[in-house]
Amino acid sequence: MDGPSSGPSDFSLPETAISRAFDRVIVAIGEASSWLWTILMLLIVYQVVQRYVFSVGSIKLEEIQWHIYAIGFLLGLAFTEVRQRHVRVDVLAEHFSRRTRLRIELGGLLFLLLPVAVFMIWYAVPFVARSWELNEISAAPDGLPYRWALKSFIVTAFVLLAMAGVSRLTRVWAALRAGTR
Repeated sequence: MDGPSSGPSDFSLPETAISRAFDRVIVAIGEASSWLWTILMLLIVYQVVQRYVFSVGSIKLEEIQWHIYAIGFLLGLAFTEVRQRHVRVDVLAEHFSRRTRLRIELGGLLFLLLPVAVFMIWYAVPFVARSWELNEISAAPDGLPYRWALKSFIVTAFVLLAMAGVSRLTRVWAALRAGTR
């Protein structure tokens, strides 16, 4: 990612060493996982043809589809934050000064995004560990094994989201500091 990235209400934020390093990891994972959507679409088409043309259904294929959907969604959380592709409504903020918008962004990161990410990691780790200890499998007959592997993406996703939050926090902080000089 070259140059400053777009920030709240579309003004640029400076990059920092932390933001460059974290964003590089998040973008690489996000771009690699974007192929999951193509795979998911192909699986859905394949299963529809199997079911309606050949009258053959598969629980495994259905479960693989929702596993891929879940993984794609979870890995996309941090990517959308880094690339500023998340939903953002700045109806009020567009009337605020740049400094006020940066302070609001800072507060949102410190009191909303990062605490939620840490909370999710804190509770997801034992959740995944318990699933792994039990060698949890699908409850469906002929379902998929290794349910813990899918659940591990909850931890991965929120670690990446925390990284995205820290990355953004360093940018907002740098922009606020630059404005005071």
